[in-house]
Amino acid sequence: MEHQLQLLKRVSTVALLLALIVIVLGAWVRLSDAGLGCPDWPGCYGHLTWPTVDSEITTAEQNYPDRPVDTEKAWKEVIHRYFAGALGLLVFTLAWMHWRVRKHFPALPLTPALLLIPLIILQALFGMWTVTLKLLPWVVTTHLLGGMLTFALLFWVNRNINHALQISSGLARQTYQYKNHPWLVISLVILSIQIFLGGWTSSNYSALACLDFPTCQQQWWPQTNFSEAFTLWREIGVDYEGGVLDQSARNAIHISHRIGALVALVVIGFTAIRLMAFPGTRGQGKIIMLLLGIQAVLGVQNVLLKLPLINAVAHNGVAALLLVALVHAIWHPSKRYQRSTST
Repeated sequence: MEHQLQLLKRVSTVALLLALIVIVLGAWVRLSDAGLGCPDWPGCYGHLTWPTVDSEITTAEQNYPDRPVDTEKAWKEVIHRYFAGALGLLVFTLAWMHWRVRKHFPALPLTPALLLIPLIILQALFGMWTVTLKLLPWVVTTHLLGGMLTFALLFWVNRNINHALQISSGLARQTYQYKNHPWLVISLVILSIQIFLGGWTSSNYSALACLDFPTCQQQWWPQTNFSEAFTLWREIGVDYEGGVLDQSARNAIHISHRIGALVALVVIGFTAIRLMAFPGTRGQGKIIMLLLGIQAVLGVQNVLLKLPLINAVAHNGVAALLLVALVHAIWHPSKRYQRSTST
């Protein structure tokens, strides 16, 4: 049984790492304006990869006259799709293995692994709609949130498997309580809202609405239009590549993201300090504080350096790591490593 759990843990660890790679690749595709590098789905101009020779490019441009072939963008989108497809297959494999192992080990929670199946199906659908609805902002943002949720849920599954291994080897008790500390939950909610605001900023091309910091266009509060900025349901069929909002609406989105960042910095920082005050959670608090500081620096550099691609992609990746750091702090039982006294 322990051998099966070890294999399950390896698969879940690979899936977890692959999910992070898919998040980073998704940010790379989005921020390099390659989201419509392939105008169709699941193929790319009708190909399994992308058109490469002159005859294929000519045919592709005849079939999609409004979307000329841009090889530089097409191969980025195809790579992202193949990694996402591999993650989907791995998630189904993980859920199946989870179900088989749990028949012999009832202490292993099954629900989180099963929840991954509808989640990964929804992610595939939103990936398709991102293309077919031409980067409709709420679709792109929801796709990002779904990717973050998939990563967090895979991390939760991985921790459950690890705890089951500890039970199997006698290093942990079979029953424990989660530390649902209010500040941890509040921090997780605030971070989730901030990730939404970050996705909304990116999908509406508002990251460079303000090119100075801490002011915006040399003002503390430039002209803003919040009603237009946060209109979620927009016309279908419009090409949203490059954004359709005016400057005042983009200002409102950018400023909202900045305010959210300040709130997140204060609340999550306070939570990290509380964790560092106790020996059992000191390491978790230090990790959260470190990631929070890196994320703040990356956010400021996005503005001052005018959104360099590697910096912006890293900003997405660190957000994902900060998310799972908070999830781990919530999951981690206080006596998890207490050796069982049972014979």
